[in-house]
This record gives sequence, C-alpha cells and structure tokens, in this order.
Amino acid sequence: MKASHRNSSFMDTKTALIIGAGPAGLTAAYEFLKRTGIHPIVVELSDQVGGIAKTISFQGNRIDIGGHRLFSKSDKITAWWLEKLPLQGAPAKDDLTTGRAMSRILKPGGPDPEKTDKVTLLRRRFSRIYAFGKFFEYPLSSHLRSLLALGPLRLFRIFFSYLASHFRPVRPEKTLEDFFINRFGQELYQTFFKQYTEKVWGVPCREIDPAWGSQRIQGVSVLKVIAHALKSILHLIPGVRQKMDAEASLISQFMYPKLGIGQLWEEVAAQVRARGGEILLGHEVVALSLEGQRVTEAVLRDRKTGAVRKIGADYFLSSMPVPDLMRALGDTVPAEVLSVARKLPYRSLILAGVLLRGLKLKNRWRSKTARGLIPDNWIYIQDARVKVGRIQILNNWSPYLVQDENTVLLELEYFCGDGDPFWEKSDQEIVRLASAELAGIGFIHGPEEVLKTLVLRIPKAYPAYFGTYERFDEIRRFTERFPNLFLIGRNGMHRYNNMDHSMMTAMAAVDNIEAGILSKDNLWQINVGNNYQEAP
Repeated sequence: MKASHRNSSFMDTKTALIIGAGPAGLTAAYEFLKRTGIHPIVVELSDQVGGIAKTISFQGNRIDIGGHRLFSKSDKITAWWLEKLPLQGAPAKDDLTTGRAMSRILKPGGPDPEKTDKVTLLRRRFSRIYAFGKFFEYPLSSHLRSLLALGPLRLFRIFFSYLASHFRPVRPEKTLEDFFINRFGQELYQTFFKQYTEKVWGVPCREIDPAWGSQRIQGVSVLKVIAHALKSILHLIPGVRQKMDAEASLISQFMYPKLGIGQLWEEVAAQVRARGGEILLGHEVVALSLEGQRVTEAVLRDRKTGAVRKIGADYFLSSMPVPDLMRALGDTVPAEVLSVARKLPYRSLILAGVLLRGLKLKNRWRSKTARGLIPDNWIYIQDARVKVGRIQILNNWSPYLVQDENTVLLELEYFCGDGDPFWEKSDQEIVRLASAELAGIGFIHGPEEVLKTLVLRIPKAYPAYFGTYERFDEIRRFTERFPNLFLIGRNGMHRYNNMDHSMMTAMAAVDNIEAGILSKDNLWQINVGNNYQEAP
C-alpha cells in the first residue's frame, strides 16, 4: 500500500515506518537513506529525539537521561559516531585547567572544543561504589587501596567465599543471584552487588533471570579483575585505544559528545531530515493494520492536536515497548501472547538534577581535577539507608554541560515500578529527598548548598528480566509471522542492550531488508556473548 501523503518524488519509492526516534530508530532511518532507496518516516511519542539517550536543557545547563558512553568493540559503530561528531584535536576546558591536555588528544588536527560544539571529547572513565561509608573503585580490585579499605576480616571472608564458589558453583544457574555468587562469591556479592541491584529492579536477585547478568557483566570475574589490575600496574594496556580485549567495565577512557549524548542524536536527526527523511514528533501509534501476513498501515495520533492520520508503508521497524506494540496490533494477537506482553515488567526511572555550590567531598585521588572536584563519572550507592541508586557528576562527563564552572551538577537516579507510590511523589518531595540523602551520606553540608533543581520521569526505562520474561519467545515467534515487521532496540526487543547494540539491531534490520532476507535470527544474536557492558 502506498502512503497517501507522499509527494510525487516518492510515488515509486518504498517506505519504512520506524516507530521510535531513539538510537535504534534514528540509526535505521539514516542507514535507509544512505544505503537504499527506501524512504524512512520516523514516529516518536515525545517531543524530542534520542529516546533515553537524550539530553535535556536545564536553566543554562544540560542533563542526560542516563550516562551513555560512546564505547563499542565495533569499529563500524565507532567510525559511525565520529563521522557525525569528530574526535577532539585540542584540549577541552578541564584539560586546560588540569594540565593533562596533551595526553588526552587522540586526533591531531581534529576540532577544538573551545571553538566549536560539533566535537566528541575523549574522557577519563572513573567509577566507584559507595558502601558502608567508604568509596571503592569500580572495578573493585583495580588498586591496592581498594583491597586495604575492605579490612583484613572482610578480605578473608571474600577470599574463602570466592574459593567456595569457584570449586562448588551453583548448578544449574537459575537466577541472577546464582550468577553473581558463581563469579564473585557470596561475600563479595552481599557487600557490593546485592543492594544496588535490588534497588534497580525492585525484587530480590533470586527472582531475576540470569540473562541480565549475561548481557550486562558477562565475563567479569574476580580473577579477571585482578588480572586487569596487574596489567595496569605493568602498563600493558594501551591508553587510548577504544577497542580492547578486556570487558568494557574495565576500560579507562571513553568518548562523549561535548554537549551530552543527546547532541549525537540531534545531529543524526538533522542529517536524516537533510537527506529527505521525515521525523514526526509527538505522535502516538494507535493501531497497526494487517493484510494477510504483512503489516500495511499505521494509525497515528498527534498528542497536541488529537488529529488522526494513516500512513501506509512497506516495512515497519518498532523500538516501542512490546506491550504497546501488541496493543497496536489489536485482535490479531493471540490471547496467550497478549497476556505475556501485558505482564512484561519494566522499571521506571526518576532523575533528580541538582546544581550545587560545591561538594563537601574533596578529591583525594592521584589524578588532578578541575577545582578539586572528585573525579567520578558515576557512583553506585550500595547503602540501604538511602533510596538513591546511582549518582552522576556531569562536570566529569563534559565541562560544557555546566554553565558556571564553579558549580557542580549532579544527577541522582531513583528506580521504581508500575504502581509504585514513589512515582506519584511531587517534584518538591523528590528534590527534598535528594537533598537530604546527599547530606546524609556526606556529599554536601546541607540543603543550603542546592542552587537549582530539575526532576525528570522516564517510564519503562529498563526492560526487566522477571515476571513473564521467561516466555518472551512466544512474543518473538508471533511477531516473526510478519516478514515486514522488525523489532529493534532496547524496548523493541525487551533486551537490556547498550546503545551500540541497539544501533546494531537497526543496521542488521536494514541489511536484511536490502538483501531480501526474511529471517530475523541475526538481530537476536546481537549482544549474545558480547561481554563488555556495564550495569545501569
């Protein structure tokens, strides 16, 4: 069916309707325009592109939804990113301040971030876990100071607990708790992983499928962490090369757009439009129509005006949440499949952006930082006394996210589920809690340090691996009845993909369409055994 809205130049052109303008959707649109004669139309529910990889303007500052690093083992993906926003060739603002500039320049002749915004920065990666009032570098055993801070008794328990799990692992490995214990031992799991993970998911680790661990931290173990530490001491790991054999959790540097991760997707969206693609923001997919075994048409509703329109297309690529896709397909979905989809669990995210006069904490690490700021990109809060799960220091992602370099911009992450009373709290209540928790764990002196605040709510941020997830194959088998329907991206596939893996699923879908391949198996093989991701 040809779409009635097309102008004459597209009358003989096939169309792909892409649901979702996040990394997967925009990648698919760009690849269609670059490689095929297929005309892409992207439909996005919100009023901004980027999905959960967008950047929000905040009273002169910029704040990301989640910390999305530009890191991939794929040379193709890395080159794709740098084609849009080239790597810096001159020092960034904080490089100049600290005098570490020359060691941070990867591309001589590249753009100067002090003179242009269209640039990717090379950033130092530094993360820590905050547990029982102390900081531990993540990965845990990278440095002797992390080991010593544990104390001799806890080190003894960790060592023998690890030996016990190594020689007598849990078999079969049925839960995420089994996954953690097999790789780290009971003591290390209890000390550093259990509380944070259960904050994220809202259920005990023993109720979560081990597939989450396989996707996010597969391959990381005590022995590999120690091996990494030894290599670091011996200077055997290249300092600037992004592609390496170690797990991504262990990398020391990453790339990041000057103005936040959303800058990348704003640039891609601009290039899609410049090449003739369409992006419809603020539109909801109400229904999808079928003819036989093919999806033929989408019914869209403009969220602002309520106007309804129909768009026909030859191909449909969906990165919308699976329950929403099943609702859009309507009565064609078998009752059993619909039941599985409706009960697929998600975790939603509430972000509290807090602009501060400064931090009570001071940098005691060996690396020099601008104005003595602690060097962390993010801090995992393994502390049952507070609800916050993770804290990001946006100054350390890019100094250009913060309008006044004498202030500190934090992002506190809170996790909740459907029907959770926490989701219904007012912005003022969230801000008061965030300020009190920062003071309670010693990050600030008190609420008087807070200058500006922002609260963001992101529903269905994390597809979860419990509930009816174990029956997800029923959904997959049903959707594969339709040769022109492709599930892509994190929510589209209900898989905890990193950004580059979401992009890869989009590229694979375009490959299949271009080659006339009907099987979707190659899409589902992406991020199977690619053991280099990091926890949320």
